[in-house]
Amino acid sequence: MLKGWDTNLLSSEKKTLRSFFLLYILFTMMLLSILGAIYYNFQKDLMLQENRLKLSYLANAQILKLKSLHVNFETNRIYPRDKRFESAIYDSSKKEIFSTFPSKNINFDEVIYMQDDKIYLIKEPESYYLGTKYLVLEIPSDGKWVEVVYNTLMVYGAVIFLVFIVFGYFLLRLLLKPMREAIELLDRFIKDTTHELNTPVNAIMSNIEMIDTKSLDEKLARKIKRIDIGARTVSNLYQDLTYLTLSHKIISNDEDVNLKEIIDERIEYFSLFCDSKKLTVSFTCKAQSVLKIDRKKITKLIDNLFSNAIKYNKIRGMIDIVLNENYFEIMDNGRGINKDKIGEMFQRYARADESVGGFGIGLSIVHMIAAEYSLHVEITSEEKKWTKVRVSW
Repeated sequence: MLKGWDTNLLSSEKKTLRSFFLLYILFTMMLLSILGAIYYNFQKDLMLQENRLKLSYLANAQILKLKSLHVNFETNRIYPRDKRFESAIYDSSKKEIFSTFPSKNINFDEVIYMQDDKIYLIKEPESYYLGTKYLVLEIPSDGKWVEVVYNTLMVYGAVIFLVFIVFGYFLLRLLLKPMREAIELLDRFIKDTTHELNTPVNAIMSNIEMIDTKSLDEKLARKIKRIDIGARTVSNLYQDLTYLTLSHKIISNDEDVNLKEIIDERIEYFSLFCDSKKLTVSFTCKAQSVLKIDRKKITKLIDNLFSNAIKYNKIRGMIDIVLNENYFEIMDNGRGINKDKIGEMFQRYARADESVGGFGIGLSIVHMIAAEYSLHVEITSEEKKWTKVRVSW
């Protein structure tokens, strides 16, 4: 039902829409059940009223027989029976005097009712013949009316259910429209921003690389260093936005990649960022590991995890990187993530801490790359203490 309409939605929004649709279906089924019960009871009452006239006639005939037995009790003590029905008589205290059917649970508050596929009529004779206050007649219920009712409910219920589903589909489309427009507007903004960033970022990076900071005085060198950090930050953002908007067009060039070499390169690349926050970075290589993967994509994955470890760390914090044969992990002792938010971290635009800048797309990109190469990404964290991300294969 939602296929083709939720391709641009976040997983949380898809989940909300599917939950709404499920609740809508449950509500529809409950409404149909209530309407079905009302219709069933109506048809049941109609059937009972149709049988009431017939039973009243039989009851009157039975009362005449009871009267005759009452009058001729000395010569005839045989309780009158009839093949068309079963009967029983009760005194004023509702105690059984005589009965031809086994049921003992008689509802004296009703005139006619159905119980256990039997129809019961309760009649009060004009006189206490044989001490009788209540005459009860029992006949079997004709099951055909139930079959007719069920068939009617199935046909009309199915039609009404389909009508409600179609109505719900168009209602969901109306709910979906503003969300789609908002996301498309944000995506267009990202694409436009990415396009505008390309030229100035390349110009800044190229000119910074041409500056010999060793020949500058310390104060000016620090300024150039800050510019370099800022330029690299914008460059990383540009690369993330480009990957996010063009990932479906990027052709993977898989090769054997030595992860130790990649991690060493990224530690060197992010050294300026780490120095700016006085972070201590340690790298432990427990085993060499080679993956068949696109070099740019695994670099992008590591960059986003490393960038988050820096961004959400504290001043003079620590970052520990461990590489093993079938996994690598990056751990920091920064802000941590609330346990309720960990499951949402891979969603686009989700951020662990709103006070920290960024679009919230880093882990979304990590998830996309991991899914492409069947890598398993696990986040564990303790709020205000530490966060560890493990990528295994």
